[in-house]
Amino acid sequence: MREVKEIVVVCDPSYKDIFEDAGKNLQVDLKFAVPGKERQDSVFNGFQEIDSSSDLVCIHDSARPLATSADIKKVIKDAWMHGAAVLGVPVKATIKEANSDCFVVKTLDRKTLWEMQTPQVIRPSLLRAGFELVNRDGLEVTDDVSIVEHLKHPVFITEGSYTILR
Repeated sequence: MREVKEIVVVCDPSYKDIFEDAGKNLQVDLKFAVPGKERQDSVFNGFQEIDSSSDLVCIHDSARPLATSADIKKVIKDAWMHGAAVLGVPVKATIKEANSDCFVVKTLDRKTLWEMQTPQVIRPSLLRAGFELVNRDGLEVTDDVSIVEHLKHPVFITEGSYTILR
């Protein structure tokens, strides 16, 4: 994909040779970062390695290897327009909110619920400001666009595919 100029692989250093071999024929710069204790720490470490002239950061996890180039191009386009975008699909399952005793409190309206996927695409300036906030305040996030949500910046959901399995 011509939109991708570099790839930063966050992995244990013992796997670096494997990724270097796999990336031999790539037409992009391949960089590496060490993983952190939590996902957000790993993403932060990877973010430190990106080229300072990057216009967007696409964060993708290896747990979702079936993302298509069409889906990736759609979410990149939406991030260009909105500053932050994430692939997602409408939730099909019934979701219940429960109390600490495991009794149902209520059924959530699935018409408003989306399951997030990757890649999650963010302007570097937003991601940097978001990391400053969550790191300063000791906030934990479970996905990358949550970092931007803490800035009160809108995140656009790009409809993905149910084939992007985790």
